[in-house]
Amino acid sequence: MTTTTRALPRVLRDRNAALHLTGAVVSGFGTSALWLVSGVWVKDLTGSDGLAALCMLAMWAPTLAGPLLGTLADRVRRKPLLIGANLLLAVLLLTLFTVDSPDRLWLLFAVLFVYGAAGVVHDAAESALVASAVPTSLLGDFNGLRMTASEGMKLLAPLAGAGVYAAYGGASVALLDAVTFVVATGLYTCLSVRESRPEPPPGGWRTQTAEGARFLWAHPRLRPLVLAGGTTMLFAGLSGATIYAVIDGLGHDPAYAGVLYAVQGAGSVAIGLLSGPLLRRLGERRFAAYGIALTATAAGLRAIPSDPVALACSAAAGAGLPCVLIAALTAVQRETPDALLGRTAATANTLVFTPNVIGLAAGAALVEVLDVRLLLAVLGPAWLLAALPLLQRAASASRTAARSPSDANPA
Repeated sequence: MTTTTRALPRVLRDRNAALHLTGAVVSGFGTSALWLVSGVWVKDLTGSDGLAALCMLAMWAPTLAGPLLGTLADRVRRKPLLIGANLLLAVLLLTLFTVDSPDRLWLLFAVLFVYGAAGVVHDAAESALVASAVPTSLLGDFNGLRMTASEGMKLLAPLAGAGVYAAYGGASVALLDAVTFVVATGLYTCLSVRESRPEPPPGGWRTQTAEGARFLWAHPRLRPLVLAGGTTMLFAGLSGATIYAVIDGLGHDPAYAGVLYAVQGAGSVAIGLLSGPLLRRLGERRFAAYGIALTATAAGLRAIPSDPVALACSAAAGAGLPCVLIAALTAVQRETPDALLGRTAATANTLVFTPNVIGLAAGAALVEVLDVRLLLAVLGPAWLLAALPLLQRAASASRTAARSPSDANPA
């Protein structure tokens, strides 16, 4: 925590780093607010828990094409691409003012899908631009602060979004998000970076994508972590689809999701600050395994219809879920040759986060036909099994990186 406190002044003294971090915080605030409110909006219009969960599915689905979309960031200049993606989303969000009945929900789902696709491209371009806009000596500090800031937005933005939604409706939250993208565009415009048009990489898109996948699968330390991350996100999708059914069981309005997400965000902020010492002490495999175990236990206990239990489980899930993501992505950054890092990182993100889409889709269907308490009671123990492979060989693959674990940015 002291290291993070000292890192902030160092990053903010660098103009490009400060602009980039501020832009990420501003746009992240709007994204987190819309992410929550879209589900509440659909729930209020239709009364369907399944359709509300499909909002998250629409935003996550483009990760299926992550490696291909990420390749776009290597074929054009990154700064104009970032600015164009932000402006596109700002304009697109304004169309949600026409969503005022269940018949218009197709537009909301379409916007969320494009939102997710643009986000994949945005993340790839941003990661590449940071490497050239921010001094190498600040990259570790910057990435650590960005992760903490991202989780902080998940703590604050859902409550703010729920408040705006309750007072003015879903379209007002869309407008708020559009404004954050315009502000972020202004900040990115001020970045002092010179880019030449990149040379087309050798081979076709399919060949470039396959290289990252082959490297990951053949690597004895990366493969188990990435597989554990994908399994965890599959179960996280199943668990996430139950959120509104859990809230119904607690006797609260759908907007109560804002409280649960805020508590979860607090847990994620805490683990973001503590991940460095824990990674050094435990090693990547045990750090990931303990995080999976904590999250799985929290998911199972959510079957208990109690407000204190629900809040405690949200905090525990927020602390546990990022562990395997931080461990896997840190290992990818350390073990991958620079020439393959972009494609390998994009492929790892797809392999880790694509199962979340499958989990959300399956959960949206299951929550309509099964009792949520039964579903969660089965989910928790099944999820625990994902931690076992990481614990079995922890002694042989628990080397930690010499670089800071804050170099990984799972947000």
